[in-house]
Amino acid sequence: MATKRKVAGIYQPPPHHMVGDGFRVHGYFNVIPDAHEKLSPFLLLDYGPEYNFPATTNTRRGVGPHPHRGFETVTIAFAGSVAHHDSAGHGGTIGPGDVQWMTAGGGILHREYHAPEYARKGGPFQMAQIWVNLPAKHKLAKPGYQGITADQIGVAKLPGGEVRVIAGEYAGAKGPAKTFTPINMYDVRLNKHGRAEFSFPAQENAAILIMKGSVSVNGKKAVMHDFVLFENEGAEIALEAGEDAQFLVLNGEPINEPVAAYGPFVMNTSREIQQAFDDYRSGKFGHLED
Repeated sequence: MATKRKVAGIYQPPPHHMVGDGFRVHGYFNVIPDAHEKLSPFLLLDYGPEYNFPATTNTRRGVGPHPHRGFETVTIAFAGSVAHHDSAGHGGTIGPGDVQWMTAGGGILHREYHAPEYARKGGPFQMAQIWVNLPAKHKLAKPGYQGITADQIGVAKLPGGEVRVIAGEYAGAKGPAKTFTPINMYDVRLNKHGRAEFSFPAQENAAILIMKGSVSVNGKKAVMHDFVLFENEGAEIALEAGEDAQFLVLNGEPINEPVAAYGPFVMNTSREIQQAFDDYRSGKFGHLED
């Protein structure tokens, strides 16, 4: 008989910080000891709760060209819209419910801005960005880009809500994102008193970000902006909403390889980090206009 997953901790958000001039976020992994190990394959979670940006003529509000190597960035828009361009020739704009899944792989330059139409109007902006590690054998993979629209995302209906499956599978609904290692990423909405149940193997890592409302998580209360981390013990996770709620579920098979991270690069050794800097400076990541 499967047992309940033990909750390792419920973390409140650290103070917000700005990424560029367009993303006001809380960096959750900064407050979790040994986060790279406890949350592998996930490396970072920057969550920007709803914030009203004023209208502007600045159509470059966001983050200018910058490099990455060795991992993937996943940007989920909940309100507002984000434009992406990169040195591999990919680009796109996502709005509420859409996802950008970029594979930096062997090296890429990209920029992320508020989409021009949104920037001119201003208004509510809410987003999350997750960094997903790549195993050593795929660290230097060809850069790629998946622009996923809301209508492509699999949806599993619940009696009191729904599960949007961005990656992986839930109750027969499949996520469109192609991943290098097994990952489940769900955007879940529950009505008041709605329930959702998940089951993940004990050896896999799992966590939940509460974005709206309050929920009971295996009997422990978590409220808006809490981050719930689970032990690698037990399998079942049961949630019940105390009020209308929305939360992001992250689950994945840990990569179990050394992590060497410095700024925009995540590799396995310090020597590989130095090589990434050398390759970037020599122009091997391509070129991207601001």
